[in-house]
Amino acid sequence: MSPETKGLILLAVIKILMVFTVYNVGVMMVIWAERRVSAFKQYRLGPNRVWIFGLGQSVADGVKNIMKEETFPAQADRLIFLLAPLVSFVPALLVFAVIPYAAPLPLEFDFALPVLGQFTHTGTMPVVIADLPVGFLFVLAVSSLGVYGIVLAGWASNSKYSFLGGLRASAQMVSYEVALGFSITSVFVLVGNVKLSDIIVAQQQSLPFVLPLTLGFILFFVSALAENNRLPFDLPETESELITGYHTEYSSMKFSMFFIAEYAHIITGASLLATLFFGGWDIPFWRPDQPSLLYTLATLMSFSVKTLFFIYVYIWIRWTLPRFRFDQLMQLGWKFMLPLALMYVLVIAGTALILEQGFGMTFGPAYAWILFALNLVLVFVVFGILDRGRVLQGAQHRRMEV
Repeated sequence: MSPETKGLILLAVIKILMVFTVYNVGVMMVIWAERRVSAFKQYRLGPNRVWIFGLGQSVADGVKNIMKEETFPAQADRLIFLLAPLVSFVPALLVFAVIPYAAPLPLEFDFALPVLGQFTHTGTMPVVIADLPVGFLFVLAVSSLGVYGIVLAGWASNSKYSFLGGLRASAQMVSYEVALGFSITSVFVLVGNVKLSDIIVAQQQSLPFVLPLTLGFILFFVSALAENNRLPFDLPETESELITGYHTEYSSMKFSMFFIAEYAHIITGASLLATLFFGGWDIPFWRPDQPSLLYTLATLMSFSVKTLFFIYVYIWIRWTLPRFRFDQLMQLGWKFMLPLALMYVLVIAGTALILEQGFGMTFGPAYAWILFALNLVLVFVVFGILDRGRVLQGAQHRRMEV
């Protein structure tokens, strides 16, 4: 094996250890943030006793759950019952491996280790574990596997409440996975590629895609909430109907794994929103000619701020909107989100064809501003005309009309 190959393997191992360590610590911090923000919304203090500002509360809860008694339903399928929490968590972990979270880092080294031999690396190092050429297709394929953990947990528990929660999760995933895929197709139309690093470069050369693809961003965000089973789409775990849904029969650390998986998916979803629509790690108006350590650290901070903002929005929505009824959730997915996402792809693709074939334009700032104007019209038509006062004006306005 050549020294260059061994150098690449060494960097890959270091990146895997560092990223997944930070990722798992980040999950603990998001759980803490959820509790603190929810307390703020309800005029409470939240966790504030364990360490500074209660930051150690997640560690204390983890120790408590590890020490609690393990229980197994008498008629449960024991193997699948044990594997289901892990199946829920692993997809979120794998998806994060293909998301670029900083600009390439200039890195050179040449050293030898006993027995292992020479390690060499020159040039820049992509700050991503695996910059796959099928990046977002990998994201769609792997993220959709998370629902299998919920369905298997509901089925293996041999409980009617758990089974209903698992069925709801599968129906919800099918309903919104299609709309999510269509909503992001417009990004591929503009970029011509599914590689996440190329999507970031395309936004550097024009505008963040939240502007030329505003309606696509809204559709993707709503679908991501439904995919993560977050309010107002948390029908698989409604305590008023199904006790706690698919994890009713779980206890101890197995129970905690489902919540860890949920918050891991939140981090991944927030990272994708930042990458696909807000330029990822890019810092507007600062693009040096040569890569540097300072620029890499600054872009890492930029990516972190964007991701943390969307994590806060996830938590904010949970304590703002009420839960849908299940029939409302299905109608929104099949009768509104899916047709609208399909129509949006056709409109964006048709506009791109006219601009490129009819006017000879290439994708750039002027191209993006034209799409932004089109999206403003579409947003007004969808939420101002088709909405007919159901969302924008609210129930109070309708009662006054009656």
